[in-house]
Amino acid sequence: MKRQKKKKPSFRKLLKTSNVKLENKLKNRQFKQQSTAKKQRKEQRKLRQAISDVSQKAPKPLEHYKTKPEDEEDEEFLESLPTDMMEEDDLEEIRAMAQKASFITRDLSSSAPVHAKKRKSDQPLEKYEKMPRKMQQSDEKELIHLLPIKDKSGLIPQSMEKPVVQKADEDEHDEEPEDQEEMEQESLLNLNPEEQLKLRSQKLMEKKLRIAALGSAILADPTCNIKKLKELRAMLMETDSCVAVTVRKLVMVSLMEIFKDIVPSYRIRPLTEAEKAVKVKKETKQLREFEEGLVSQYKFYLENLEQTIRDWKQKKQKGSQAVSLSCYKGLAEVAIRCMCELLVALPHFNFHNNITVVVVSFMNEPVKKVSEMCCEAVRKLLKQDKLGQASLATVRVISGLVKSRNYKIKPAVLDTLLSLRIKEVEVKKDSEDLAPKQKFMNFKEKKKNLSRMQRKVMKEGKKEMRLEVVSLKSSNTETLNIVFLIYFRILKKAQKSVLLPSVLEGLAKFAHLINLEFFDDLLSVLHSLVMSGDLSHKESLHCILTAFHILSGQGDVLNIDPLKFYTHLYKTLLVLHAGASNTDMTIVLKCLDVMLTKRRKQVTLHRALAFLKRLATLALHVMPDSCVGILAANRTLIHTFPKCDILLDNDMQGSGVYLPELDEPEYCNPQNTCLWELHTLKRHYHPMVKKYASHLLAGAPSEGSGALSIDLSRRAPSQLFEDYSVKDMTFNPPVMGPPSKKKVTSLQS
Repeated sequence: MKRQKKKKPSFRKLLKTSNVKLENKLKNRQFKQQSTAKKQRKEQRKLRQAISDVSQKAPKPLEHYKTKPEDEEDEEFLESLPTDMMEEDDLEEIRAMAQKASFITRDLSSSAPVHAKKRKSDQPLEKYEKMPRKMQQSDEKELIHLLPIKDKSGLIPQSMEKPVVQKADEDEHDEEPEDQEEMEQESLLNLNPEEQLKLRSQKLMEKKLRIAALGSAILADPTCNIKKLKELRAMLMETDSCVAVTVRKLVMVSLMEIFKDIVPSYRIRPLTEAEKAVKVKKETKQLREFEEGLVSQYKFYLENLEQTIRDWKQKKQKGSQAVSLSCYKGLAEVAIRCMCELLVALPHFNFHNNITVVVVSFMNEPVKKVSEMCCEAVRKLLKQDKLGQASLATVRVISGLVKSRNYKIKPAVLDTLLSLRIKEVEVKKDSEDLAPKQKFMNFKEKKKNLSRMQRKVMKEGKKEMRLEVVSLKSSNTETLNIVFLIYFRILKKAQKSVLLPSVLEGLAKFAHLINLEFFDDLLSVLHSLVMSGDLSHKESLHCILTAFHILSGQGDVLNIDPLKFYTHLYKTLLVLHAGASNTDMTIVLKCLDVMLTKRRKQVTLHRALAFLKRLATLALHVMPDSCVGILAANRTLIHTFPKCDILLDNDMQGSGVYLPELDEPEYCNPQNTCLWELHTLKRHYHPMVKKYASHLLAGAPSEGSGALSIDLSRRAPSQLFEDYSVKDMTFNPPVMGPPSKKKVTSLQS
């Protein structure tokens, strides 16, 4: 008979048996728990019963034994013996034996033998036995696990105890500074001034060395020594009144320079919870710790600077009184200077908008030094900003400042907007318009020029550049909208404000970027301002320059005759300031360039001749720098309008007489006069004026003996005016005295 094989149990059977096993295990576990609980309850019951028995049991009276007469006599004899007969050593030994005797200390009422074993349940429990005992706990020293050492036997683990600072010592150190300061103040009062100065210089040198050591360590390895920034920043709270002000200033400047060196070239953002949970490399973790520590310390540093400035403005004095109230101004100036430096140096880093708000708010400060410092910092920021984001944030804050102060701010605040780089970027066309249409390359051109990978990289680079241009253009457009909003609000609500010259100068610079829809309204406003008569010469010149900037750009499509602006400029030329403080000549020369040279097709010959004659008359009574600029403008007019050379002859053209006092350039008959002023200017004491006058009399030739040098001929009149300004002149006019005989005879001849 064949042996039957065991059948494999089915899955359901296995599942059934496993459930039975689990139930049995659970029952066994519950039974064990119940049995242990029963044992514990039984022991507690016995313990309570023993305690109640001992407390209820009454003590038995002591038994009295009859003594024999012989024992009584022995006791009487021993008591009658004097103790002086016993030696001291014997007496002490007897007393010690008496204390150790067991029959004295044991319970005499019990009938149990002395050395019999007692059960635990029979021993009475005292109160101190019932109370929980406190074991003497020793301070557990924390261990730092080090890298193991490997030898022949295997790995040997290494560890060391972490040093623990005792709290008692810390409390003592906290209490010590107050007493130490009082003692130092008392000792300083006892010293003479020379000793006090010597002690101060010694303390100051120690602090300087400490600052230098910390700064050098941080700059040497910022990643590892980032915690030393906190130690250096703690010195901003220096409490030693002897050197507190100087030390705080030094620490402010040192931290500012350190942050400028160690701050990365990107913005640090906080990590998300998901990023923190991901396990990263050791180097990445170290970099994250460095960035987190840098941002936190930078934030605390800026808060300290802002608190110093706020204390100065609110005239608050701290409780420590380490710094007097009069010294807060110097500390605040250093803090503002540090913020200005960080504003310019770190426009890409965190908290830049916070710095911008603080610096812009102090641009309108009554203290001139602080105001100029902040305005210069904002001007530098706007000049060097290539991305447009920092400029946009700054212009927003300035707009809020102007509106909150109800347009009662310094003109220097609006003058900073002239440093915007919008004109340089917006003049260029889009890269899409400049890019030629795509052409397919044949095989030879592909092989000759670039590989496929190189063409791919170049294509990606062009896309990125195009995106950058688009983002820059959008930010510049938004910035320009805010700037024009500021200017138009002032033109509408504060026409008699001191801000009007700055507004007109700004409009003159950015007028070519204004939308065509506003041209008519803006020109009518400018004309009404010019004709009102309430403006100064400089303000009216700015109005004229703004109007012609509008017409020279997109305004070419408009059919507008600016004759009134020509007339106003012609009338204003003779009333300009002729002294050394003449600041209007630069604007006049710019107006002449825009009105006559760049609009040569819209200017009549009579108008050009009238301006040429009036400028020659103006050159007689101005300073040499202005005279050179005017003669250069006349040279440009002669080259632009060649028929103006009729003023170099004595012949009259047409009828009428020249009317120099008439303020209409079209009707003053300028063709019937000549430029006799040039002969007078040939005898001027300044050599450059002589040179230009002789050059114009020769017909302003471009070549030949009478021509100017290439350097002079290529310069604009406004540049020549700035080059030969009176402030920079090295040539001094001769001292006028009695004429000599030689000069008299030469004049007569």
